[in-house]
Amino acid sequence: MKTILSLLLLLAVPAFGAEVAGVKLDDKTRVGNAELVLNGAGLRKRVVFQVYAMGLYLPKKTTSAAEAIGQEGPKRVSIHMLRDVGAAQFTDALADGIRDNHTEAEAKAFEPRVKALAAIMAEVKEAKKGMNITLDFAGGAMQMGIDGKPAGNPIAGAEFSRALLRIWLGDKPVQDDLKKALLGGG
Repeated sequence: MKTILSLLLLLAVPAFGAEVAGVKLDDKTRVGNAELVLNGAGLRKRVVFQVYAMGLYLPKKTTSAAEAIGQEGPKRVSIHMLRDVGAAQFTDALADGIRDNHTEAEAKAFEPRVKALAAIMAEVKEAKKGMNITLDFAGGAMQMGIDGKPAGNPIAGAEFSRALLRIWLGDKPVQDDLKKALLGGG
């Protein structure tokens, strides 16, 4: 009887794939009709401050940055804010990450999409502590979500989606140990 009760309790508890800075990340999520697995999770730090916990969800696990970026099918970046960050600061950091991982011409070509992303964040006003920001990549577009609800319109362009992923997984990632953690090397 105890064994059955223990088993039932285990089945009733959601499966967590990782815990980062007190944030529990599910081992699986859905984007559209696709089930994705937690590839890795890590902590974004800025000087001594913990900025956000992050999880990378892919159709299948990989330890290769190139494969994670180029993998077909939907993907999700899940960002759990650990401190308040202004909308401009948030999008400026993303734009810097894009510039760091692309040629000047490529980064310039992404500017209209970065501005569209900045406009979505400006409506949100601030990435507040406790907020969950998702970037869902599917069907050749990126859809931002705030606390489980779509924010703004999708931003078209599969290459823009890959450019966003390069912020964390590119040759010049925003943080080396975060890249390693997202690729399962936590």
